Amino acid sequence: MVDVQIKEKLIAVVGAENYDDSKAGRLVYSYDATPNFQSMPDAVISPRNTQEVSSILNICSSSGIPIVPRGSGTNLCAGTCPTEGGIVLLFKHMNKVIEIDEENLTVTVQPGVITLDMINEVEARGLFYPPDPSSMKISTIGGNINENSGGLRGLKYGVTRDYVMGLEAVLAGGDIIRTGGKLAKDVAGYDFTRLLVGSEGTLGIITEATLKLIPLPESKKTMLALYQDLEQAAKSVSKIISDKIIPATLEFLDQPTLKAVEDFAQIGLPTDVQAVLLIEQDGPIEVVEKDMQKMAEICKKQGAVSVQLANSEMEAEALRTARRAALSALARLKPTTILEDATVPRSEIANMVKAISEISKKYGLSICTFGHAGDGNLHPTCPADARDKDEMERVENAFEEIFIKAIELGGTITGEHGVGVMKAPYLELKLGQAGIDAMKAVKTALDPNNILNPGKIFAKDDRKRVVVAQ
Repeated sequence: MVDVQIKEKLIAVVGAENYDDSKAGRLVYSYDATPNFQSMPDAVISPRNTQEVSSILNICSSSGIPIVPRGSGTNLCAGTCPTEGGIVLLFKHMNKVIEIDEENLTVTVQPGVITLDMINEVEARGLFYPPDPSSMKISTIGGNINENSGGLRGLKYGVTRDYVMGLEAVLAGGDIIRTGGKLAKDVAGYDFTRLLVGSEGTLGIITEATLKLIPLPESKKTMLALYQDLEQAAKSVSKIISDKIIPATLEFLDQPTLKAVEDFAQIGLPTDVQAVLLIEQDGPIEVVEKDMQKMAEICKKQGAVSVQLANSEMEAEALRTARRAALSALARLKPTTILEDATVPRSEIANMVKAISEISKKYGLSICTFGHAGDGNLHPTCPADARDKDEMERVENAFEEIFIKAIELGGTITGEHGVGVMKAPYLELKLGQAGIDAMKAVKTALDPNNILNPGKIFAKDDRKRVVVAQ
C-alpha cells in the first residue's frame, strides 16, 4: 500500500505527471498478454533516468512496496502482472538508442526501446541484431532481456542472452551496478550479466544494455515444405540438422494453425496439408543456394509432398509475418487462448509432436502446434473458454502431461516464455527441490525484502491458473 507520505516522496522524484494512481491508469497495467491473470497495482510510475529508478527503489525498499518492471506487457507467463500490488515501473521515457558503435560492433540502448525500432536503426548501418521475438514490433529490449526472449532465428543465432554484453541495473536497495561491457573477453568475477538476463525483474531493474551486433548477412532465401504427415515433417527437422546444415529459421506449423493463420493473414498459405516447415537460410549467396537445395532434397526424401521457394523478398516476408501472427490468429478461435512452449532436444521433435497429438485426443481438446522446431521449442496452443470450468481443468491436466513428457525426453518446461506465475508450479519438475533452493538463496541475497516482482518464478499454490483480482 502506498500511503500519502510515500506518494509525496515518489512524486518528488518523478514529477506528478509521471505518477498515476487513478483507477483507470492502474487498470491498464493490471494484466499482460497472459490469459486469466489480473491484479491492480497501487500506482504506475514512469522514471526518466537511472537515478530516478534508484531513488524509487530506495524509497520502496525501506517501505516494503513491491516493484514490477514492465515493457509492453507481451509476455505469456504473467511475468508483469502485479499479483501482489505495489508499483508498476514503466520505461516510456527511457526509450533511446544511446549509441551504435561500429568499431566494437555494439549497440547501447535504454530498456524502453521497441525491439524492431532498434533493429531497423542497426540494419540501416549494415549491421545485424539476430534475436527476433514474434512480438518484436511492440516488445521492448528491457522486456526481451528480462524474459530472455527467443525468436524465429534462434536455431542459428541463439537467443537474447547470447547478445547481451553488458548491463546497467539498479538493485533492490537502490544501488546502481554495471556488468560486462564492450569486451570480447571478460572473466572478472561472477557473470552477473547472464544472471540478470532472464531473471524476470526479480533480481534487479535493468536501465541500460550493451548488445552485440554482427555483420548483416548478404543474402537470404525462404521456402515452404508441405507434408501430409506430422511425424514426417518433424523427422525432417532432425535430418536437416544431422546433415550438418544450420538454417537461420526452421519453423513448424500443423494444419489447425495453418488454417487459422491463413484465415487471419490471407496470403495463400496451403491449408490442405497436415503440416508445413518454413525454412530460411542466410549468408553468402553460394552457401545459401547450396544449403537450400540440400534441404529441399532432404524434405522430399522425408515425405514432403511439395517444396516451394519464395519468389521474392516480399513473398518471403509475408510468410515470416504470417508465422509471427500465429498466436493472434489462434486467439480469434475462442475467448481464451493458452499458449505454452515445451522444449525438447531437436532429435526428440517427432516424439514430442506425436505426444502432444495423443494428449490432446486423451483430454478431448483441440491443441494446435507450431513453433521453432529447429531448436526444439514447440508452442502447443489450446483455444478454450475460461468460463467452462470442466474444459479448463482438462487444459490444465493436458499441459501438465505435456510438460512431464518434455522433461522425460530431456527437455524443459519453457524455452523462451519464462516462468513468471504460469510455469512456477511446474519448475520443480525441471530443477528439483535442491535447484529451487539454490535459486531462492540468490533471490534472498539480492532482494532480502522481496520487493522485486514478488510472487514470480517460485510457486505458492497448486498447479492451476487462477485469476487474481483486487
